Amino acid sequence: MNDHVRDLAAVREATERLLSAANGLDNASLAEPSRLPGWSRGHILAHLARNADALVNVLGGHPMYPSAGARDSDIERDADRDLGTQLKDVRESSTRLAVAAQIPADWSRTVELRNGVTDSASRLPFRRLVEVELHHVDLGIGYELEDLPAGFVQQEINFLAERFRGLESVPAVLIRQDDGRLVRTGHQGGTPLTVTGRQADLVGWLAGRRDGAALTVTGGPLPLLPPL
Repeated sequence: MNDHVRDLAAVREATERLLSAANGLDNASLAEPSRLPGWSRGHILAHLARNADALVNVLGGHPMYPSAGARDSDIERDADRDLGTQLKDVRESSTRLAVAAQIPADWSRTVELRNGVTDSASRLPFRRLVEVELHHVDLGIGYELEDLPAGFVQQEINFLAERFRGLESVPAVLIRQDDGRLVRTGHQGGTPLTVTGRQADLVGWLAGRRDGAALTVTGGPLPLLPPL
């Protein structure tokens, strides 16, 4: 069940972790490549700031971005800024989102994100948490998938399994976690593949951060998942 209050608290904690870690960078290392193809660390920080403002738009009943190309162009515009400016922008935009989330509202309402995706407003804080936690890993500054809070990892496995569930391009898969918990994804029908592994490796595969080589697969090859 979505718990936006819990997730908002987790967003605050994750944002502080990221800002504290990124404060150890300098302008030169900020310009270096991140773990995301084609993006520097500056691109990631710029994206996090603009994503916070985009979610403020959604909470206010406005389009997430003013145009289809605005997301990418804004990230490119802001990617080369100095470290102090980047961190200030991430902090201030995160504060704007936190303030917007405190305005009384119907959290059960359906909101529209980009590319026509819709979701419950109550899941927006978790979506922001995903951005902060995974992009902290993407910075490549010592925070790994194994360092992610266990509760978040379980939420993200469930969220991504739901996202891929029913897709004809993904075969039926039974995800078996190292603690014995089972999650189904892919299209329903036929005998499912079984994918077993540690939670960090499973979330890495589902989120496109690892190739799945550390996972055990029975019943066929490891499925190629669509990009997020």
